[in-house]
Amino acid sequence: MIFRTACGEGGGWATEDTPYKGHGASVEDIQWSPTEAAVFASCSVDQTVRIWDARKKSDSALKVKAADCDVNVIAWNRRVPYLLASGDDQGNLRVWDLRSIKGGEAVGDLGWHTEAITSVEWSPDQPSVICASSADNQVTVWDMSVERDAEAEAQMAAGGIEIPDLPPQLIFIHQGQKDVKEVHWHPQCPGLLGSTAATGFNLFKTINS
Repeated sequence: MIFRTACGEGGGWATEDTPYKGHGASVEDIQWSPTEAAVFASCSVDQTVRIWDARKKSDSALKVKAADCDVNVIAWNRRVPYLLASGDDQGNLRVWDLRSIKGGEAVGDLGWHTEAITSVEWSPDQPSVICASSADNQVTVWDMSVERDAEAEAQMAAGGIEIPDLPPQLIFIHQGQKDVKEVHWHPQCPGLLGSTAATGFNLFKTINS
């Protein structure tokens, strides 16, 4: 797949003759780096996520096979700019450390959704928190800093308390909408989220904010 850049000159648009080349199928999302003016990321139906230097069009600077299916969406972490999240058609939400992305291993593999991820976005004020929406009619919020506490779980089990079978990083689930398309954080109001769906849009705050 090739794609081109265009810029406005004299009130019009001029398409550059040389396209960017790299992806082998449809490009699904593109996101500029929050800190590097000439760096952007893209994801594709070819199952890869690529990092580009806008000044070099012959190939991407970095690439990783991010899924075994279409990769639909990506998002930079604006507070920790070496972290990039991706969401795919099988419901996988993965976090990549660009310092080690050549190894091909995600630093976070957040499995819960059962249908395609449709949107993903990092919290603007909590660098370890990320939200995602999915075609399974759910919006989820995750905290990458949370780890499973085996000792606490053992104490709960000993006390007869049932432990829910949930990923430890999954801190909030929002339901009630059909065919959820996007979810976004409010940039000024901590914890406030807006989600759009075929049945309308919702505004809500997570229980931990």
